[in-house]
Amino acid sequence: MRSRCVNPKRKPTRLRPAHLAVAGLAALIAATDPVGATDRRSERSVESIEQRTAGEPVMAIVSLHSQRITVYDANGWILRAPVSSGQKGRETPAGIFAVIQKEAEHYSNLYDDAYMPHMQRITWSGIALHGGALPGYPASHGCVRMPFDFAARLFDATRPGLRVIVAPTDVAPVEIAHPVLFQSKPGAGALVAARAAEADEAARKADQARLAAGTAFREAAQAMAPVRVAENLKTRAEAQLAAAETALGAAISAEAKEQAERDKAQAIARIAALQVQLAGAKAEQQPKLDAVTRTREAVAIAETARAAAAEAARQVARQFEPVSVLISRKTQRLYVRQAFEPILESPVTILDADSPIGTHVFTAMERTNGDTNMRWSVVSLEGGRSRGGVVEPQGRARGGQGRDIEPMPTDPGSAKSALDRIVIPQDALDRIAGMAPRSSLIVTDEALSSETGKGTDFVVLMSGEPQGGIKMRRRGPEAEFPYARARDRMPFWRSPFGGPFFNW
Repeated sequence: MRSRCVNPKRKPTRLRPAHLAVAGLAALIAATDPVGATDRRSERSVESIEQRTAGEPVMAIVSLHSQRITVYDANGWILRAPVSSGQKGRETPAGIFAVIQKEAEHYSNLYDDAYMPHMQRITWSGIALHGGALPGYPASHGCVRMPFDFAARLFDATRPGLRVIVAPTDVAPVEIAHPVLFQSKPGAGALVAARAAEADEAARKADQARLAAGTAFREAAQAMAPVRVAENLKTRAEAQLAAAETALGAAISAEAKEQAERDKAQAIARIAALQVQLAGAKAEQQPKLDAVTRTREAVAIAETARAAAAEAARQVARQFEPVSVLISRKTQRLYVRQAFEPILESPVTILDADSPIGTHVFTAMERTNGDTNMRWSVVSLEGGRSRGGVVEPQGRARGGQGRDIEPMPTDPGSAKSALDRIVIPQDALDRIAGMAPRSSLIVTDEALSSETGKGTDFVVLMSGEPQGGIKMRRRGPEAEFPYARARDRMPFWRSPFGGPFFNW
């Protein structure tokens, strides 16, 4: 809640000349930098929920009409901020998207290496959410600019797969229940937890095996020292024996021969003693060498078990990752994607198929009854035309209109009517993995956009709405990351005195 407090009893104070100079400079900067001033106002316009603790974001809705983004968790909105969408001719396309890539420090290779911090990509052709200048009206080349601080905050809170809805009008999700809306498989959470616990236990045992192998190796290394000492002393004694034998063979006098005989006898005795010492050292070392071999084999077995348990946990967890289901009236087909990969396509029956069904996004929230039931919400998208059929302006006059007005909640009646017309084949139902929170069902008149492909969730563009921002960009299969900045290029820095003509 924003408030401005004024004390009516306080007497006006006379400003010193230095204060007047500072105030005049600030006014001059504000007058010559309308974009910067608007940016500061935009930062102050950011709102966050204060009545409760915010949960994990599950959906972001960008209203092209209000030039505002609203982020929702399972219980309602948690963050709001003004935005600047695509200007006329490069309009941000209205439709359904998901975050498919995140990059904290990002530069455009299309628009003068422009800085796009905390970028969250929603199409591979280049549409994204990122921090940027907000002049108060649609001014980008198709992306959704957000206040810089807000973009950083949102970047830290989200993960890939976040549903992003770009709506022509102001709309908000409402809770809905219907028999067609999927529920999770019984025991899904317990199975995932059990496999995760098994993976943790296998990892713990592998760690213990590695520690035991390390201890055995150190003990074997310590046991090697007496062996090396005995071997070196024995080698020296053998050299002394050889020297004594040589001296004995060369001795002429009886005294010399006697001395050589004594040296030889001492060397033989020394070698015998050292042989006993060496045998004892090796006897003490052998169990430690056996322990090294044994613990290394145990490490190999434990690592194999750890890898198998981790893979089993990943496979089970993947089965219960969020699933996206799309039903298209235009193609009369049902599509399923999971983890940005297609897993199923099937015919579907839509009653009264010649009549429009609308575009509705149903989102699964957290479970509410043990392990099986989940809450669902729905957002229904309508075109940006008024009832008289006049298209709302996309220019400066539109910016900020209705920004302080609450979004209109979706009418659940039309969404339920759409679900009533859908008949999903049983074999398709059987193959769809149990639904998890953040899963979604999209029912639409539209066909899949060509933007739907490798490494994406479903992308649906609303026909009849301006799409200049995406038509100006060509999605090339040879460039999977078209915005990646070459490392040898210097970043482009915007002048702090840039005017409203500056575009990203």
